[in-house]
Amino acid sequence: MEARYASRKQQLLAECQVAPEIFDQVMPRLATFLVPFVETFCRQELDQHAHTYVCGLLSNVARKNVESIAYRFGHDRLPLQRFIGWAPWEDMPLRQKLTRQVAEHLGHADGVLVFDPSGFPKSGTESVGVARQWCGRLGKVDNCQVAIYLGYVSGAGHTLVDMRLYLPKEWTTDQVRLDKAGVPPDHRGYRSRHQLALDMLQASGTRLPHGWIAGDDEMGRPYWFRRRLAGLGERYMLAVPGNTLLRDLETALPEYHGRGRRPQRPWQRVDAWSASLDDGAWKRVDVRDGSKGPLVVDVVKRRVVARTPRRQQGDEELVVVLRYRDRDNQQVVKVDFYLSNAEPGTPLWQLARVAKAEHRIEECLQRSKSEAGLADYEVRNWTGWHHHQTLSLLATWFLVTETLRGKKMDTSDNGPTDTGGHCGDLVQRVSMRDDITYAA
Repeated sequence: MEARYASRKQQLLAECQVAPEIFDQVMPRLATFLVPFVETFCRQELDQHAHTYVCGLLSNVARKNVESIAYRFGHDRLPLQRFIGWAPWEDMPLRQKLTRQVAEHLGHADGVLVFDPSGFPKSGTESVGVARQWCGRLGKVDNCQVAIYLGYVSGAGHTLVDMRLYLPKEWTTDQVRLDKAGVPPDHRGYRSRHQLALDMLQASGTRLPHGWIAGDDEMGRPYWFRRRLAGLGERYMLAVPGNTLLRDLETALPEYHGRGRRPQRPWQRVDAWSASLDDGAWKRVDVRDGSKGPLVVDVVKRRVVARTPRRQQGDEELVVVLRYRDRDNQQVVKVDFYLSNAEPGTPLWQLARVAKAEHRIEECLQRSKSEAGLADYEVRNWTGWHHHQTLSLLATWFLVTETLRGKKMDTSDNGPTDTGGHCGDLVQRVSMRDDITYAA
């Protein structure tokens, strides 16, 4: 680690000292924050339970489930359990209000909508949607629930705004399990994870100003999904696996000898194709202050066509490859592959920005799970799962608004460190730079 970065790290750690008085001001702000969300409740009791539960999700209890939260605040467990598990209040209006607030505070015409699946390991078989399936959290196939999340990323911030629970085919054909889990009739038909993402896009896409759609390699793998987004007029940049087959349209066609079919450009795996490029094909981009230290990224883009599942040639797309380098030893630490329907002339810094946004939802999920109890639920039915998830998204959004509030109150961004001076009890902040510039 460079000495200047080590010094900067120590400054940031020193600035993380929070005055106790700050916490005395948070709770009244949380009560005010929840007012527009709980105004749809017809009973004051529901308002109180929502406030208690969100406070519990933001508290320091080790396991943020109903029992722990009720114990933390000295309440009876059963009323709170009823509120989360089966009380007849609608969660969708709360997420719609969340979407409107995110658009108001973070919205930008060049914002990025990011889709990402996330797994929740489970040991039993009764929880709604649980099955043996790929769990990204564990990095293997295991017993888990899977949900698809929609995140919003702009220069002003990033957060989660919506989610859908994925029901495997074995669930949608088992009426007994569906009845027992309380799955509504209009949600019992099988829908793939990509169809659930399209549902969220239809529900929230018009409310959230955006210029891009992004997602991980699970979302970018199906050709039909990319074509559907293009048909909806969306500009996407989706990660794809390294074994994706493509043809480089910017290479010369093989020589034709005048007999038989004209030869086509060969199909190549995108990882092998990018590894074969010479150093002159890459442009170096400096991404300042990465999460694990300064990172240098090499970027290349080319016009290509990808192979479809029917072994045919798809529509023209743009392949974008990012190689992340460690600034100290210049070793490649990670390589990401993307396909996009962006214009070939799209600047590399813009593509790098969207790639960076695609990783932001991982930060959102990590924050929600570690600070807002997203994965700490102990409910089995459809209603309880959606109630918990919705309130966890609200808790996460409150944390984001508090961060934004701190930024507005600290006008000395990027100024000299002065932990004991001009900000009083406020926590000073130095933001991670989002600007991306070409290295000299």
